[in-house]
Amino acid sequence: MSFKLQAPFKPTGDQPEAIAALLRGLERGARFQILEGVTGSGKTFTIANVLARWGRPALIVSHNKTLAAQLYGELKSFLPQNAVEFFISYYDYYQPEAYIPQTDTYIEKDAAINQEIERLRLSATNSLLSRDDVAIVASVSCIYGLGSPQDYEEMLVRVTRGAAAERDEVLRRLVEIQYRRSDYETEPGTFRVRGDTVDIFPSYAQDGVRVDFFGDRIERVACIDPLSGAVRREVAEALISPAKHFVMPEAKLAPALERILAELDERLRWFECEGKLLEAQRLKQRTLYDVEMLKEIGYCAGIENYSRHLSGRGPGEPPDTLLDYFRGEFLTVIDESHATVPQLRAMYHGDQARKQTLVDHGFRLPSAKDNRPLSFEEFLAKVGPVIFTTATPGPFERQVSPPPVRQIIRPTGLVDPPVEVRPLRNQVDDLMEEVRAHAERGERVLATTLTKRTAEDLAEQWVELFRGFPQPSPLLARLRRGVEATCTRRWKENWKQHAAPVLFPQQR
Repeated sequence: MSFKLQAPFKPTGDQPEAIAALLRGLERGARFQILEGVTGSGKTFTIANVLARWGRPALIVSHNKTLAAQLYGELKSFLPQNAVEFFISYYDYYQPEAYIPQTDTYIEKDAAINQEIERLRLSATNSLLSRDDVAIVASVSCIYGLGSPQDYEEMLVRVTRGAAAERDEVLRRLVEIQYRRSDYETEPGTFRVRGDTVDIFPSYAQDGVRVDFFGDRIERVACIDPLSGAVRREVAEALISPAKHFVMPEAKLAPALERILAELDERLRWFECEGKLLEAQRLKQRTLYDVEMLKEIGYCAGIENYSRHLSGRGPGEPPDTLLDYFRGEFLTVIDESHATVPQLRAMYHGDQARKQTLVDHGFRLPSAKDNRPLSFEEFLAKVGPVIFTTATPGPFERQVSPPPVRQIIRPTGLVDPPVEVRPLRNQVDDLMEEVRAHAERGERVLATTLTKRTAEDLAEQWVELFRGFPQPSPLLARLRRGVEATCTRRWKENWKQHAAPVLFPQQR
């Protein structure tokens, strides 16, 4: 299925030329291109048109979660019949594991996971494995280590109407992919059993899946409402993805544990030779506990720190990320590239510095350093053609790309207003005079400040000054000229106690 664009308007202004130029670049195999467009020129709509005509999966990377959410909403409205997905960090709060040697302070990893964002992340990988018309809007979270796509795909549970399958075998496989049984709550990543009926609530979908068995055969597969249990529609087949990205087939787990224990023995010998017995004891206790958890339930807290052994990678090899879930060539769009490219460069170095301290003091095995984001060079090696979208291209974009495709004219026909820079001296007085002049013409004024505190103080000052006095008196004007650029709370208190009763006795 190809992308199908739906929009109540057509490309206008510079958009038709920009779309055609970008498509020509893709067709001739250009690795990098720049879409240089002013704010409000409709760069997102231009990219949606390029996706629809290019017809291949796409990854849109943003440096900011809020901006990514905006892009996700816009692209989903332009491509409603396609799989537009959202992949950002699923933490509402995140404190990474760290150690501060100077104060001997260990900071344990602490996080609050947003269940809805986790569902959207799992939906993104599920779509990549099952569909071709996928556009994923992501933050730089897309370059961080994720479970192996090969293992993830091998552990899919397929339920097909009319297929031979034992109920207990299906339940066992659901437990293997980190689903848990809950006969009362219908949370994502759970299932419940009612005789020969199994209700599965996938971790990536809003609908549940009901599987009815008749003996050793699947009699019916249906999508259900998780709350009411009502059948919404019957389907011929359902594909259940793992409840977590870090999953491992049981056959691969035993060799991985052997590699973890071998590395532990080697590291313990090194600590003992160096006389670091405390670090050795610390590392041994933590690692053996994690190994025992992996043996018993197939999962442990901080399992990502063992991802190199679990996936069978060698030292220094890049981890599997969201980019590895794409099949074949895909288009990468780096939005606001002047900010996103430096962020992509910085992630790797900051992570390695923190992990090295943990390794040196016995909190983690050296292989934990391979649970990391991609370096910028590794990121470029994994992606195909790239389009940078920005109003101000950075030095890297200009260096690797041909002359930019410019999109200056807005679809609305509006142009940028003239900008005038004035001195800081008497800026509040100057602003008040501008407000008065525009108010007399029936116009409105928008004033911005550097901080929220300044905005609040300025607003409070104006409320006091102009309440009931549309034309300030000369005395008030002289007083106003003595006020500093920003109003402080102390000024407000003095005003209420001393100046206001004298100037405006009728308000007492």
